[in-house]
Formats: sequence, C-alpha cells, structure tokens
Amino acid sequence: MHLEIVTPEASLVSGEVSSVTVPGVNGEYQMLDNHAATVSLLVAGTVKFEGNPTIADGQEGKFTKTPDGKWSLVITSGTVEMNNNKVIVLAD
Repeated sequence: MHLEIVTPEASLVSGEVSSVTVPGVNGEYQMLDNHAATVSLLVAGTVKFEGNPTIADGQEGKFTKTPDGKWSLVITSGTVEMNNNKVIVLAD
C-alpha cells in the first residue's frame, strides 16, 4: 500500500509500505493491504510503519527506526484516511 505523511510544514514520507499503525482516538490500530476505507482523528502518539518509503530530504531526523525494522514518527494530533490501498496521514 502507498503511504503519505504530510505536516503543515512539509511532505515527510511517500512510498510503499506493508503496514501502518496510528494512534486513533479509541486506541492504536494497524492498517494492512486491502484494509477497509476509513477516516479517523489521531491523538498524541506515534505513527509506525514498515517498509522503505522515501523520507523527504532534511526530514530524516524526525523519524526513528526500531530494532524490529519499523519506522516511527511522534505526532501531537492529526487525521488519517485509508482508501484503495492509499494511506494519507495529516499530522501536527
């Protein structure tokens, strides 16, 4: 599936991933290929994803890579939309 992470300042990530985990208002949840279409608010927490998407130049410092190979980005709030195997995270 395709992931895009965008903030008011910049587009941070774009590319193919195998999973995305977000901090939803009712708890953390994961999206995989062919997940049902969804739109949700996000709360403070960590967006995690597996794969090798392109991280925008100069934005690498905002991400950490866990020992199990997942990338993570701390956010304060935002929204997520999943539709037709494309995940868009609008994050603060």
